[in-house]
Amino acid sequence: MNDATYTIAGGDGKNYGPVTAAQIRDWIRQSRVDSRTPVFVNGTADWTFIGLLPEFAAEFAGHPPVITPPKPDFTATKKDNAFALWGMICGLLAWTLCGCCVPFAIAGLTLSIIALVQINANDATQSGRSLAVAGIVLSATNLAWTFCLTVFGFLNDAPAQFHFN
Repeated sequence: MNDATYTIAGGDGKNYGPVTAAQIRDWIRQSRVDSRTPVFVNGTADWTFIGLLPEFAAEFAGHPPVITPPKPDFTATKKDNAFALWGMICGLLAWTLCGCCVPFAIAGLTLSIIALVQINANDATQSGRSLAVAGIVLSATNLAWTFCLTVFGFLNDAPAQFHFN
C-alpha cells in the first residue's frame, strides 16, 4: 500500500493537502481534479501534474486532456496605396510650382480618387486613406483657385462694355 500524501494546487490558487491517494481519486471522480492539476508528492523535490503520476494514470485513461491550439494571429500588415501617395505629391506640386499648375492638380485629383476606390475595395490590406483625401483636397483647391484667378483675370482684361459699374 502506498503511504504517500499529496498536495494539489487548486484552480482558485490555494493548495489543498496533504491528502491520501484515495482522496485524490474521489476528487477525480467528482471532476474537481483533472490530469493537468498540479500536484506535489510529499518527499519529492518538484511539482508535477496528476496525470503524469503512475498511480493515477488509469483514472485518466478514458479521458485524454483537451488541448486547444492557440489561435494564429493572421492580422495582415496594411500597405500604403501608391496612388494615394502620388496623388498627394501631385497636389503639393500643384501648389508649390507657380501656385496654379493645372496638370499636376488634375493628376493629383485623378490618382487620389483611384486610390480611394482601391482602398475602399481592399480595406483589409491597404491603407493611405488620409493621403488620398489630402491629395484630393490639395488638387481640388488648386483647381478652384486657378479657375477663380482665370475668371477674375478675364474680367479685369475685358473691354469696357462688359464691366458693370
